[in-house]
Amino acid sequence: MAERLEANRTHEVVLNVGKDAPKSREDSNTLISLPFLQKLVAEVLGTYFLIFAGCFSVVVNKNNDNVVTLPGISIVWGLAVMVLVYSVGHISGAHFNPAVTIAFATTGRFPWKQVPAYVSAHVLGSTLASGTLRLIFMGKEDQFAGTLPQGSNLQAFVVEFIITFYLMFIISGVATDNRAIGELAGIAVGATVLLNVIFAGPITGASMNPARSIGPAFVHHEYRGIWVYLVAPVMGAVAGAWVYNIIRFTDKPLREITKSSSFLREEGRECASN
Repeated sequence: MAERLEANRTHEVVLNVGKDAPKSREDSNTLISLPFLQKLVAEVLGTYFLIFAGCFSVVVNKNNDNVVTLPGISIVWGLAVMVLVYSVGHISGAHFNPAVTIAFATTGRFPWKQVPAYVSAHVLGSTLASGTLRLIFMGKEDQFAGTLPQGSNLQAFVVEFIITFYLMFIISGVATDNRAIGELAGIAVGATVLLNVIFAGPITGASMNPARSIGPAFVHHEYRGIWVYLVAPVMGAVAGAWVYNIIRFTDKPLREITKSSSFLREEGRECASN
């Protein structure tokens, strides 16, 4: 879910959570390559374990008189994101979320031609995790762990837009700005997910992630309000990424910013010099 811009011609971004994290020299002009396949496998596995852990806690909570509780479910989601970012962030960027991938692509931090493969990996991982849960919990214990609006679709849309904006804004700040402490990115992103689930979970399920909603919907054939969870997170993530891109330039004179034809080009020069 978080990445650091490498100063090379591909502009592909990778989260470096340690000082000795290796830098890939893969040529991004080729999609079918071993390094790229490794990234896809990391995204499938990361999304699988994220959805499995988070939705598992939801199912257990429903089947056992709310024993896990809302704070407990929030902690599970937050910790799952945190440990997975530190586990595979240096391999694939640890997106686990189509909205994050698309947002990075719109700001030039991820190759557009790799977006379909990443999004497919996220949906596959989520669907497999949801299918696994349905095999484990059968009969009366087979609970829908997806996301449904508890109020109107408009209310859910606004909430999902805001919390995904907040998440992507944090990701952009801690994982793409070289002035931030990159080693703490996983903690910051995981804590943001935890906070969002605590206050937005009872209203929308706090998806923030189209894949998180699509997987359970596919497995249970439950598509009520699904468009909210496909559109709002993507729009929120794109807005969050672009707003951070704008404010990161406020320490420069206006005339220096406007010399470049775009914020992205100016940002690329800045990153290349560091």
